[in-house]
Amino acid sequence: MFQKNEFGLAQGGAAASLWLSEAIASPKPLIDTRDRRTRLRDWAEDVELVPDLGQRVGSLTWFRGLATCTALCASAIALSPGFAPVPGATDPVMDAKQFDEVRSQTITPLALGADSGRHMGATDAVSPLRETPERPQVQLTAQIGSGDSFARALSRAGVSSADAGRVIGLTGLDMGDALKPGTRLDITLGRRTSRAMPRPLESLSFRARLDLAIDVTRVNGSLQARRIPIHVDDTPLRVQGLVGDSLYRSARAAGAPPKAIQSYLRTLSQQISIGSLNAGDRYDIIVAHRRAQTGEAEVGDLLYAGLKRTSGKAIDMLKWTTGGRTEWFEASGVGERRGVLARPVAGRQTSGFGMRRHPILGFTRMHAGIDFAAPYGSPIYSATDGVVEFAGRHGGHGNYVKLRHGGGIATGYAHMSRIAASPGQQVRRGQVIGYVGSSGLSTGPHLHYELYRNGRTVNPASVSFTTTAQLAGRDLAAFRGRLASLKSLRVGLAAQAAPAGASAKGR
Repeated sequence: MFQKNEFGLAQGGAAASLWLSEAIASPKPLIDTRDRRTRLRDWAEDVELVPDLGQRVGSLTWFRGLATCTALCASAIALSPGFAPVPGATDPVMDAKQFDEVRSQTITPLALGADSGRHMGATDAVSPLRETPERPQVQLTAQIGSGDSFARALSRAGVSSADAGRVIGLTGLDMGDALKPGTRLDITLGRRTSRAMPRPLESLSFRARLDLAIDVTRVNGSLQARRIPIHVDDTPLRVQGLVGDSLYRSARAAGAPPKAIQSYLRTLSQQISIGSLNAGDRYDIIVAHRRAQTGEAEVGDLLYAGLKRTSGKAIDMLKWTTGGRTEWFEASGVGERRGVLARPVAGRQTSGFGMRRHPILGFTRMHAGIDFAAPYGSPIYSATDGVVEFAGRHGGHGNYVKLRHGGGIATGYAHMSRIAASPGQQVRRGQVIGYVGSSGLSTGPHLHYELYRNGRTVNPASVSFTTTAQLAGRDLAAFRGRLASLKSLRVGLAAQAAPAGASAKGR
């Protein structure tokens, strides 16, 4: 019977309450409900069965790992199928003919006459040949490579030197420079009398120029050449259209060649900023173009660059040659070349004009030019037209070239690895006069560029001037006639690939 304490609770009830509270607070359940698999996994986590046998040698863990390794090895040996040879079938009884047929279908060493596929053994009616017969003709195609010659291409194709010389004599040209790289040669070689002799040339066909094809054939033992003229239309190609979102994309969609568009953009950049173009501006591009009757075409240089602007002055530029120089002239006959002093080398400027501490001498002195860092051997260009005043070794300048440009202006180029100009030579703007090096007082490959005015060095960045040419008389009349002829060219239908809003047209 339960007894009550001073709080009015039965003693038995208090004991039950205490037992219940301990059960709830205890981290482990009083009844283990985990299954056997869980207990095994927990045991495997606590016991290391496969330790590293190279560590803790002699310990209990080491002996446990040794036992595991021994058990695994014993299991592998017990389960092995054995090392006895696999029994095979006995050799079938075959006669010589059957064996020969089977042998011809087996994989055998080359020394034993290996072959594949189903082959019948040779019978008495088969006799071996001393040598295989040659094809009566060999037809092949060759191409002229870059820097290649016509004679070398024929020789590589198997044409004898005698036949190659005869072909060159018949065509009247040593086609080394006349034929462009990639020119296709269709060659047919005939039957030869001996394996020690080259095959004779039976026929040769190739395209010598856009307007000329040549066929060489052997008639009654001798080679004869036949020239086939091809009609060529020399009418220039004219492309017009709206600038739209992109002048380049619009012109390409209209059929203008990429090289012509690049030349057009360079020409426009001499007159206006390309970024100032508007979507409504209309471009006009005329390029030299030759189309053969057989369908081949050649695209030449840009001839005319025009631009009708929605706001601003229209641009009419024509390439014209006068006095041995080809320049761009405006429709009025005025030619202008902006920024005559071109950049002398393709590189970044590393040192400017003025006082500086010399990297080799170690004291501060005047740096009378501009330094451009460029890879060793990079070409050095003439900043503008001039005459070579000096070319050779020049003290701390090393290999040095000085150009005289007239009007008291001269330029100097120092530290060259190699000089490509000679004293007294006339040079043009952009002509290569040497190559970047590190000769003289130099710490690395670069170009030291100087500008002289009346014999004294000045800052090259402070000098800028332009030259202007004006056509007059017969030159002006011929120029205007050519301009009117080009602008009268018919513009054809709109290109189908023109984007919306571009309204591109091409002839």
